[in-house]
Amino acid sequence: MDLGLAGRTAIVCASSRGLGKACAHALAQAGVRVVINGRSEATLKTTAEEIAGDTGAEIIPVTADVSTPQGQKALLSAAPEPDILVNNNGGPPRKDYSELDREAMIDGVVMNMVTPIELIQAVIGPMVERRFGRIVNITSASVKRPLTGLDLSSGARAGLTAFLSGVARQVAAQNVTINNILPGAFDTDRLRSGLRGAADSQGIPIDEIAALRMAEIPSGRFGDPDEFGKACAFLCSAHAGYITGQNLLIDGGAFHGSF
Repeated sequence: MDLGLAGRTAIVCASSRGLGKACAHALAQAGVRVVINGRSEATLKTTAEEIAGDTGAEIIPVTADVSTPQGQKALLSAAPEPDILVNNNGGPPRKDYSELDREAMIDGVVMNMVTPIELIQAVIGPMVERRFGRIVNITSASVKRPLTGLDLSSGARAGLTAFLSGVARQVAAQNVTINNILPGAFDTDRLRSGLRGAADSQGIPIDEIAALRMAEIPSGRFGDPDEFGKACAFLCSAHAGYITGQNLLIDGGAFHGSF
């Protein structure tokens, strides 16, 4: 399917690896000029070369921490008026809610709520004027099914979801959409790191931990980042203008609910 995006420009945050990288790759396949972002210059350079070599698209790497004003300025300097914004950022580390101090809570809210809102504020005006804009926020399945120890991440992402629900309705008539993708367990470095930590703490092989985790998922497997990226690219496409203010849960059926 032609997504109708050839010649468009996108900013994809935290895209040197994992789900952000998959989104950047899928958009590049659709003919989009993509600004990618990460904190490791070496990793980002490798990712840029890989995506450009595979797709032939123009890939612009920006090494920066997107949570900082300086990092946001660097991204927006590379693409002042993007047609597409994919918000993504790491979350705060797992920690019991009772151990969170004020500074940690503020940092978590800045990372997973304030930062994407600030970037949206910066790019949405020109999108409205051009009558085309696609904003996708990568949040988490924990917005619907909170996980113990990730209360701060779940709360900040849920706050972002509620905040943008009203904003999405304000700009829908100008063909600007805002949607969220809620990933479950995808086969990324972050997932593997968590499995390794669990295996070490329990003293059992990582393959056994992975099998136990997959057994809880009706699909019987972890998600492939490539399928996540393609779902993101469709929400950014010319065909998705009637989809806005929605939460697309991609978790292999792990969340048991009808809505």
